[in-house]
Amino acid sequence: MSDSSSSSPGGRIPRDAPLWQTMAANAGMMIQGTPQAQALGMRLVSIGPGRAVAEVPWREDLVGDPETGVIASGVVTTLLDNSCGMAAFAALSQPASTATLDLRIDYMRPAKVGATIRAEAECYRLTRTVAFVRAFAFDGDDAADPVAAAQAAFMMGTGRRAGQNRKAPVTSAAPAADPPPASEAPGDV
Repeated sequence: MSDSSSSSPGGRIPRDAPLWQTMAANAGMMIQGTPQAQALGMRLVSIGPGRAVAEVPWREDLVGDPETGVIASGVVTTLLDNSCGMAAFAALSQPASTATLDLRIDYMRPAKVGATIRAEAECYRLTRTVAFVRAFAFDGDDAADPVAAAQAAFMMGTGRRAGQNRKAPVTSAAPAADPPPASEAPGDV
């Protein structure tokens, strides 16, 4: 008898469930699998078809400028990159590896001191091999006042095609000849 569900920390998920639903049920594992995201305290807030929302709470050890208390820009970059990657992955029908091809971030202003940074990402175009994603980072509820905006492209399915475009090295049946002794080297006549 075959089981039509898989067990997960979030409960039982039908095997034919959309990939984003499986991701939602396993949200903690997605962050746990990325050491940098885990170290930042990143949390997945929500995920849906081609969409992801994640956040990083403000912490003193994440401050980039001790004089102002503003969170480091690298934290925002990591949050946007991870959110975009999750949105790209959530746009797929089947799991595949992903790799960031391009990530452009425009910082519009410093984040508010003490505020949680939230990133909202959407995969707006998916081709056979590339996902195009845009995202915004916020430190409050004002959608008209983002901290940063991101535009990203991800290579999809890199794992199963890795190396397929490479040819096998040419080998000859005969062993390579030994080099001539130093006394017989050209120019030693």
